[in-house]
Amino acid sequence: MSGFRRGVRLGIDVGKARVGVARVDPDGMLAVPVETVPRDESSIARITAIAAEYSPIEVVVGLPLNMQGGDTPSTADARAFAAELHRALPGTVIRMVDERLSTVTAHTALRQSGRSQKKSRGIVDQIAAVVFLQHAVDTEKRTGSAPGFVVDEE
Repeated sequence: MSGFRRGVRLGIDVGKARVGVARVDPDGMLAVPVETVPRDESSIARITAIAAEYSPIEVVVGLPLNMQGGDTPSTADARAFAAELHRALPGTVIRMVDERLSTVTAHTALRQSGRSQKKSRGIVDQIAAVVFLQHAVDTEKRTGSAPGFVVDEE
């Protein structure tokens, strides 16, 4: 665990209607759902408030890529959201990581727990954020370096 940076991290799954928020404990043991934030003009302010509550060392935003690793219609939206978070949270690292299949994995897990897709709508974004946040932390622990890339001022 030589390269693992200890500290709380938030995971953000950016969607058109909702933004899923998850967090992981300082030791990176377990990512858990935090909240589903409605996607509107107050989304960034709410996530900023959540960040103030948890004091993360970084915020990990999911980057929706297609199976070949290319951009999707949602990629530019996620990048723009991450840039907005970067401006709203000065001094906090904003990192983008590949989130391929996180929503599929979240839907599968919810279905296996007996929840219908309709009943899962309000929490699937949180679970997707849990999935890619845990994967990012586990990758850092395994490889000694954080996955993805840091958002810089654009």
